[in-house]
Amino acid sequence: MKKRYSLLLLLAGFFLLQSCQEQRAYRALIVTGQSNHNWQASAPILKTILDQTKLFSTDIAQTPKEKGDMSNFHPNFSRYSIVVMDYNGDAWPEATKTAFLEYVKNGGGVVIYHEADNSFPDWKEYNEIIGLGGWNKRNEKDGPYVYYKNNQLVVDTAKGSAGSHGPQHEYLVRARKADHPILKGLPVAWMHGKDELYSTLRGPAKNMEILATAYADTAKRGTGRDEPMLMTITCGKGRIFHTAMGHVGKDATHPATECVGFIVTFQRGAEWAACGKVTQAIPIDFPNVAGSVSRPEYREVTLSEDLDKIATYTIDKSTKYLTDLQARIRQVSGNPAALLDLEKQMVSILKEKGSTVEGKKLILKELAWMGSDYCIPAVQELLKNEELKEASTFTLERMKGPRKI
Repeated sequence: MKKRYSLLLLLAGFFLLQSCQEQRAYRALIVTGQSNHNWQASAPILKTILDQTKLFSTDIAQTPKEKGDMSNFHPNFSRYSIVVMDYNGDAWPEATKTAFLEYVKNGGGVVIYHEADNSFPDWKEYNEIIGLGGWNKRNEKDGPYVYYKNNQLVVDTAKGSAGSHGPQHEYLVRARKADHPILKGLPVAWMHGKDELYSTLRGPAKNMEILATAYADTAKRGTGRDEPMLMTITCGKGRIFHTAMGHVGKDATHPATECVGFIVTFQRGAEWAACGKVTQAIPIDFPNVAGSVSRPEYREVTLSEDLDKIATYTIDKSTKYLTDLQARIRQVSGNPAALLDLEKQMVSILKEKGSTVEGKKLILKELAWMGSDYCIPAVQELLKNEELKEASTFTLERMKGPRKI
């Protein structure tokens, strides 16, 4: 009887442990409800981005409408690992402000998202939390401009208003602290999707570290200097991640938040704010200087989707999916079994009658350097096709000493 009881306890403990492991590590609260931007769209987008990490379980707290009764707006911040600020509106009740400050100083994480650095210009402690802010009558009384010029960090106490941007456009983001956990392993520079490029931000800049900047080109009504895009700030025991990117307007699409560079840095910044480290792997589709990469559905493209797109590729289409495939090949290059599995799926495109000639040529080019004996029959069969004969011959000639399977 004792043995059976012990076994039941052991099994109960096992299933309890398994249940705990399946639970998400962190709870996130998005505060929204008022903004000069489209918060009705941005808040659900941010929730989707966070929840997709499988690290966060995310709630949304919505304030009353502008000039509404704010007296009952009292989120329980202490329940959450991070608070995401997607808000630019009326002042909060004093009790709510006090609770938020206590939450931060006691170790709560905060993510300042885009226009949230416009909010609460008269709240001294909030300005310290965000590091830099803009608009809403901010000027030299609120702190210096901070930017990079000629690769040198500049703290500029000149008089002037805070906050500006030119027309939305794609721009290059450059890492300034590439070894920080949020950026570690990412490219030192990458193209960001069409977005507002916030410039002339100013503020206390206490305990602030600029992680990445973007050049505000004078041709786009910019400042001609490298403006802060990603920042971290500490306040008491609290960690704050501040991203100036991610504009969401009234348009049907939102290229700034669909950009993989924004998605990934937001996810990694949120994890860092929650625990001080980053465990997330760098995704296959992270952009580089060659061009921005978009996720219209806010999720990473699967191998199956990459292969489907390559199979139907024509010369006028983007080669993004080939770039993804090449990254996947590199990722498993030391794993013969995984490499062979990739090869088999690539060969299926060669055999598929519905695949385009251009798509098959892309596959043949990759097989030329990573193919094994497995692919040879399919490549030899394509020698009969006049449009593919040259590419097939090239692949067979390059496959020196093919791997045995």
